[in-house]
Amino acid sequence: MLRGGSRTFFAASLVLPRRVSDPAAALYAFCRLADDAVDVDGGRLLSPAHLRKRLSRAYEGRPIPHAVDRAFADTVARFAIPRALPEAILEGLEWDAAGRRYETLADLYDYAARVAGAVGAMMAVLMDVRSPDALARACDLGIAMQFTNIARDVGEDAREGRLYLPVQWLDEVGIDAAAWLAQPAFSAELGIVVRRLLAAADVLYRRADAGISLLPLTCRPGIRLARNLYAEIGRQIERGDCDSVAHRAMVPLWRKWALVASTLTAMTLPQQSEPVEVLEPARFLVDAAAPDQPDQQVACQHSPWRFDERIAWLVKLFERLEAADRVRS
Repeated sequence: MLRGGSRTFFAASLVLPRRVSDPAAALYAFCRLADDAVDVDGGRLLSPAHLRKRLSRAYEGRPIPHAVDRAFADTVARFAIPRALPEAILEGLEWDAAGRRYETLADLYDYAARVAGAVGAMMAVLMDVRSPDALARACDLGIAMQFTNIARDVGEDAREGRLYLPVQWLDEVGIDAAAWLAQPAFSAELGIVVRRLLAAADVLYRRADAGISLLPLTCRPGIRLARNLYAEIGRQIERGDCDSVAHRAMVPLWRKWALVASTLTAMTLPQQSEPVEVLEPARFLVDAAAPDQPDQQVACQHSPWRFDERIAWLVKLFERLEAADRVRS
């Protein structure tokens, strides 16, 4: 599911220690199952209420007999993941199922905090990092990635009848949201809105940078790589004049190689860790995960693979994925 559903997250997970990447895959699988349930066929595959029952059973230690649920139940128990975090994700997915639109950027923050900020907080917990500052920066990174996703998928979402761009921003450039959604097409005005969302994401990427130095040393390269790959999607969108309707931005192979190299270099540079305020929409996530440390500490340990071996494997993966893309196109 991880390999096929999110190449960027999958690639970054290969650079993380196995002690973190394996449970992260279990969390991703459950979140992906929930997302697909409300995404496929208008949410008729599984209702949000049914997903909440599956979540309850996992936290009660009696998951339904499905590989994803069993792995998820084991992970939340071993790492003492606060239930408020996956519940926030399900709430955001319920908003998707209801077709909610977002009037302002503040409203979009509320949504992104749930579907992506919560994922960032859970990843921090897997790394045994629960300080409020580190959790806040993890939420920043998740929200930034979600903003990038929204900017990249404007056309794809519109064809599914969904709109995530702030309606207020569309009004300001003279775009009627309902009329545009009925006949989605790119325009210079729409490009302004997409570019504006990417700028908001960039602010959050910079805020998140300070938190990477708060992670265990062996976890930093994987998270830094995920951050760099996602941010580069934004740059690719900008190179295409922010037209996310006619095509979906993809980072070319040569650029991925350059990002791997720059990630290695960045790991040798001093990291800033000055405290930054918690984003208000993500405060409930930080409060849920920050209290007492779990009794069983789960440290981020070295993987059997050396870091340079993981990078070499990652480059080969990029080559295979690029070749597959050429075959499909």
